[in-house]
Parts: sequence; C-alpha cells; structure tokens
Amino acid sequence: MTVLYVLICGSPAAQQVGRLVTAAQEIGWTVCVITTPDGRKFVDVPALIEQTGYAVRSTFKNPGEPDLLPPADAMIVAPATVNTICKWAAGIADTLVLGLLVEGFGKGLPIVAVPWTNSAMAAFPAFVEALDRLRRWGVTILWGEGVIPQFAPGQGEGLAAAMPWEAALIEVRKHLDEE
Repeated sequence: MTVLYVLICGSPAAQQVGRLVTAAQEIGWTVCVITTPDGRKFVDVPALIEQTGYAVRSTFKNPGEPDLLPPADAMIVAPATVNTICKWAAGIADTLVLGLLVEGFGKGLPIVAVPWTNSAMAAFPAFVEALDRLRRWGVTILWGEGVIPQFAPGQGEGLAAAMPWEAALIEVRKHLDEE
C-alpha cells in the first residue's frame, strides 16, 4: 500500500487539504498529514485525525519515542510557503516538515511541491532561485501561470479553493508508476 505524506505550511490554502486526503484515499493510499507549526493553525486537526486515522504531527518526536507514522513512499508539500521552499533548497531542516523533505529527497522519494504565495513574495530572487534549484534536483514543482493563480498581497485567502490538490496527486502517481 502506498503511503503519502502531505506536508502543510502556513497558508489559508491549507484549509482544504481534506480534498487531497480524500482523493488519495479513493485510490487506496494511506495518507499522513504533517504540518509546520504555522501550518497547524490553518487545518482542522481533529477532522484530519479522523479522516486519516493518524496523528497530525508538527514537531520532531523525542529521542527514543517510536514513530507514529508509517514510512512515506511519496510526499506532496502544499501549500508550500516561500519560507519552506527557500529553507529546503538551502538544506535547512529546522521543522519536522523540512526535515522530512530533506530526508525524503535523500531517500529518492517522489516529491511534488505546490508553492502558494503572493506576487510580491514570489518576486524575491531567493525564492526564484530555490525553485530552480529544486527543479534541477528532480523535485516536481507545480507553479506559475495556468497552475497557481497569481495574486497581490492580501488576496490569497479568497483564491484558496484554486489550490491544485488533484494535479499534485496526479504528478506523484506518475512518478510512482515510473518506478
């Protein structure tokens, strides 16, 4: 059985992550949701626990504690903030989500990233360079015109329903079918 880790960052678009969970479960996958500390503010943790059957983790476990989640076969990080994209591309693993992304890449897992940010933040050179670096390394990035609506600062919440959850799942499935 395929285990998908859905990694959530702090964004209003995270509120609809249940759509991705449902779509993955409908094809028989096990889904585990992990959030950044700020990402946790945007999701309904009790509903996700009920939907997935697993704890929604946000922090590293203590030494000696058993893992609560099965090992991942693939990962989707969505919505991925500028903070997470830039840190990941720099190899910084100071949150559980970043640690899993760095480790998952090292294990050769298929990873799809769906950045969600306003046009002003998206114009920052470090973000653009980080996206390019991750693409060169083989990470699938769903970003840009025709994929993610571009929006001005303060307007992203009204577009959150446009998060391409299903497109991210399709991309992960392509990678797994290639293996």
